Order: sequence, then C-alpha cells, then structure tokens
Amino acid sequence: MRTLTGLNKTITDCTACPRLVVYRQAIAEQKRKQYRDWVYWGRPVPGFGDPQARLYILGLAPAAHGGNRTGRVFTGDRSGDWLYEALYRHGFANQAESRSIGDGLALRDCYIGATVRCAPPGNKPTPDEFECCSRYLEEEIRLLKNHRVVVALGKIAFDHYLKTYRSQGHTIAVPAPKFGHGAVYRLSRGVTLVGSYHPSQQNTFTGKLTRPMFHAVFQRARKEIDGL
Repeated sequence: MRTLTGLNKTITDCTACPRLVVYRQAIAEQKRKQYRDWVYWGRPVPGFGDPQARLYILGLAPAAHGGNRTGRVFTGDRSGDWLYEALYRHGFANQAESRSIGDGLALRDCYIGATVRCAPPGNKPTPDEFECCSRYLEEEIRLLKNHRVVVALGKIAFDHYLKTYRSQGHTIAVPAPKFGHGAVYRLSRGVTLVGSYHPSQQNTFTGKLTRPMFHAVFQRARKEIDGL
C-alpha cells in the first residue's frame, strides 16, 4: 500500500470484521424508503480528497444511509451538509453540497478519512473493530506526507489520531492533549491538531454545536495553513 489509490482499493475490498460486513450489507439491501431507488455502496468507504493536502480531517465512521449508501465519506447525510458547507466557505472545496460521487465535488488542499471504514450498528464500533481498522488509519496518515493541520471531529477521532501519531514514533507532550471543541495543540514535526465536536444530528439538533462554532474551527484551520 504505497499509494493512496492502493490503500483505498484495499479498504474497499476489506471483509475483516464480520459484524460490520453483515450490518453494512443488510442496510444496503433493506434501504431507507426515501432511497429505495438507490443502489447502495454497502462496502467499506475509503478516504477522499487531495493527496497533497495540508489539511486532514478525521471522522468516526460512515453513516448507514450516508457514506454506506453513496460510497464517499460524509456524502448524502446531514453531517456532510455541515462539513462541506464549512469547507466551501473557507476555500477547501469547490462547492458546498455533497450528494453523490458524481456530483462534481472536489477538495482543495484537504483530505478526509475515518477511524473505522464501515458503517457500524448504532454508530458504535467495538474496540476490536477500531483495532482492525487502525492499520488503514496509520497508512493513510503516513501517505499524506504534506498534512500539517488536523481537524478531529469528535473525541474518538481526536484520541485515535494521537494514538496513531505516537505509534509512528512521534513524541507527544505530557500531559497529553485533551479533546475539546476549538482546542488547538502543536505537535512535533510541525503538525497542529484542532478538536471539534462532530457535526452529528445529536450535536447540531441540540445546539451543542452551532454553525458559527463549527465554522470557527475551519477558519482557524485556514489561518494555520495560510501561515505555513
């Protein structure tokens, strides 16, 4: 897996986690009524974006009727609506909407990945599933050689990025960075880690995450990148 193309091919062919295979395929067969005419992707969802990106965004896992349906991360669900709107506003995407793989969306200086590549039941991967998928996260981070700013969407993504960073031989300060919305940490080798609440409906519908709060994260990411 020496290229992102090779890595993503390996990801989409993966059947390592039986529970996730059964779930993602069942969702693809049963479908949601509003998407009954869709041919669901129903496979692991690879990363997406600019291979030379300086901004790396890390999420949790594909949504059952989002990425698992469309085949592209954060595409076709409410979380994606928030994310791509913010990326467009701050110059990281050519459009503010993401509906399907063929919708013309392109990312600029930005790449998006996930800690787990299959839609999990209840949106809750097991520890074994996180561990199994960690090899893909490690390889993705290694191949994104130019990334200098990381936006972690949620505490799980934040912690898994740090875990992977440490496993690749990089030093992390003591005490270790703690997740918080808008928290910013300077890591070794010139990487800046920024925490953000995940734009899940649970967070956006309750007001825990507002659009100004979310856009402030990407405004900070843009400022960091422009200062490189």
